[in-house]
Amino acid sequence: MNTRIDLELQNGIATLTLHNPAKLNAVNAAMWRGLSAAMGKIAVDDSVRCVILRGAGEEAFAAGGDIEEFVRVRSTVDDALHYHEDLVATALNAIRDCAVPTVAAIRGACIGGGLEIAGCCDIRIAGESARFGAPINRLGFSMYPGEMAGLLALVCPAVVLEILLEGRILTAREALQKGLLSRVVDDEKVFDEAAACAARIRAGAPLVARWHKQWVRRLMRGEPLSAEERRQAFDFLATEDYREGLAAFMEKRTPQFTGR
Repeated sequence: MNTRIDLELQNGIATLTLHNPAKLNAVNAAMWRGLSAAMGKIAVDDSVRCVILRGAGEEAFAAGGDIEEFVRVRSTVDDALHYHEDLVATALNAIRDCAVPTVAAIRGACIGGGLEIAGCCDIRIAGESARFGAPINRLGFSMYPGEMAGLLALVCPAVVLEILLEGRILTAREALQKGLLSRVVDDEKVFDEAAACAARIRAGAPLVARWHKQWVRRLMRGEPLSAEERRQAFDFLATEDYREGLAAFMEKRTPQFTGR
């Protein structure tokens, strides 16, 4: 079976490709494991400034999980718990917890598990003909609560319920209006726009990108910052990148950040 997760690293940008073109890049158990492993490699590589996730080809980001293997990998409650808690959750959490910014480049179908993967990314760029949803009500099973929580962190409960109760497939423009996407571009420009987005991120100070992700997550907890946390917000004052950024501004030149 020609299914895999491809990892390419070029100029500080890692590209992860979901590869199962015969099934519109539906994600099987091996691919969930591969996704976790690839994100693990990225996590320990200090040269990575941004991650782009995409599907192989132009027909799909990922058309859900591989339903045909469910009769084997989810045949009992214990099997299902292992599949969702150990395989799916580990992969999704690895994307969600990635220290560097993540960008989903979406062409075609982004359904079920594909929507869950894209929803874990920081920025989601889709083509005009991309489509979104989770029509699992017609398959007789519900979305696992841990995965539903990821969508709830992205959009309001009303949108999650609309997606799950109707099982309707949304257009890219509908998905944008409901908050599932960051932007929509012409189909042929999706991957170029994702690359340009990653390049803009790479041009910024890498420590700052990490801190911005960290503080957004912290603030979403809704708890007041401690005195120590308020002081930590100014850790940038001790960095070489801060001094380089100020010097470049004063000298009217492009800053050269090193991540220190």
